[in-house]
Amino acid sequence: MAADVNKNKESGQQPQKKRPEWLLKLYVAGKTPKSVAAFANLQRICETHLQGRYSIELVDLLENPKLARGDQILAVPTLVRKLPPPVKKIIGDLAAEERVLVGLDLRSAHAVHTGE
Repeated sequence: MAADVNKNKESGQQPQKKRPEWLLKLYVAGKTPKSVAAFANLQRICETHLQGRYSIELVDLLENPKLARGDQILAVPTLVRKLPPPVKKIIGDLAAEERVLVGLDLRSAHAVHTGE
């Protein structure tokens, strides 16, 4: 990316805007094995596919149960993609990486089915 910025400076163009940041909220209920696994899986997926372009907010509903209302959380763990729009939700421990990638719009469902 640094090479692109330098190239733009040399040509007198403005540097390109950064890609949109991904704001992800993971709702859990305590430090259950499923919650811990969901957080670890999410971190791994983000480091692999969104390097440096994401922020994860961990929301423990045992500590703040009222926060579930804002995103209409009915089950935990639940991942909510706040940015980029539209808002998306994925329920579970996020172990099925392909399903998570499709759910976050990082990969198309077509690519998963055809092996692309």
